[in-house]
Amino acid sequence: MIHRNQSILALCGLFLAVHLPAFAADNTAETGRWIPLFNGKNLDGWTVKITKHPLGENFGDTYRVEDGTLKVAYDQYARFDGQFGHLYSNNAYSHYILRLEYRFTGTKMPDAPVWTNLNSGVMIHTQSPLSLILEQSFPVSMEVQFLADEGKGPRPTGNMCSPGTNVEIDGKLVTQHIVQSTSPTFPPEEWVKVEVEVHGSREVIHRINGKEVLRYQRPQLDPNDGDPQRQAVVRQLLAAGVTLLLDSGHLALQAEGHPVWFRHIELLPLEQP
Repeated sequence: MIHRNQSILALCGLFLAVHLPAFAADNTAETGRWIPLFNGKNLDGWTVKITKHPLGENFGDTYRVEDGTLKVAYDQYARFDGQFGHLYSNNAYSHYILRLEYRFTGTKMPDAPVWTNLNSGVMIHTQSPLSLILEQSFPVSMEVQFLADEGKGPRPTGNMCSPGTNVEIDGKLVTQHIVQSTSPTFPPEEWVKVEVEVHGSREVIHRINGKEVLRYQRPQLDPNDGDPQRQAVVRQLLAAGVTLLLDSGHLALQAEGHPVWFRHIELLPLEQP
């Protein structure tokens, strides 16, 4: 178990390190070459953190690999019980293009919140999993949100959600929790291709099936986040002298209560200015 004070110190260490040359060179692979982040066999290179469970405990075999696909499943859960999961990349990244495919399957856990229906995503610029509080539901990060058709009208995918963060669009600070993309609505069982182009703290671009659907700039910590837990973490970071802008962080694949599959997870390192 990571106690609260320990988690704050660890998180400070992560974001303070962003400005050190050794950490800035987080894209150690050669630029111009796609690097597989998922080997299709096991969870090597990734670390599980599920709310209410210690770091590294894959409760209920939530994240599993079957037939070369990374699957989020709940067949071993009696209840969802707020056990939100995230599968973190062991490495942090700053300048890169991430691409992957996802599809939804089955139905959500009955006691999971209504908004988790056909809902998942990948978090970028996320805090280190070492810094998470045991009961923390979502990491400080930006989420590239994945949604599918509920039969209730348009429901675009590739939106941006902001737990503990804000962004800017066209020079204006955006504090709303969800920024919708311009993507179409996709049926649940269809594989959807996602591409996220990240330029450190300068700009982030979301693409769905090869088409740009959202662009924003200057990702940054939000000292007024509506969640008291994350707000406390962010404010202590700022009090410790951490700069507002987020230049790098880990990736994290979500498990929010609805079964979802991922495949072809790859990263293209980009040259840093």
